[in-house]
Amino acid sequence: MKQIVRTIFSPLLKFFESGDDEFSYKPSHRIILLVMGVLFSGLAMFVFSSAQGQDIGYFLPVIIFGGVGVVSLVIGFVGTDRAVAKIWGSR
Repeated sequence: MKQIVRTIFSPLLKFFESGDDEFSYKPSHRIILLVMGVLFSGLAMFVFSSAQGQDIGYFLPVIIFGGVGVVSLVIGFVGTDRAVAKIWGSR
């Protein structure tokens, strides 16, 4: 299952996993990234559900928060240590 998800999100993962420079990785960074992904995805779902039938402008936060949430969850669950470190800017 993990390999299928890696194949689907390969363009995103290649961007964050590229490079051969040194990086600093801590397991707590992955946990925090997953928590942030859940929070942003939950916020996107809350805004989407509360804005049903409202103005179309409410979809901008849904797209932004949902995108950040999905990227965080994908990198947190199937990304390598380098990808997690690159998200945090650890060098």
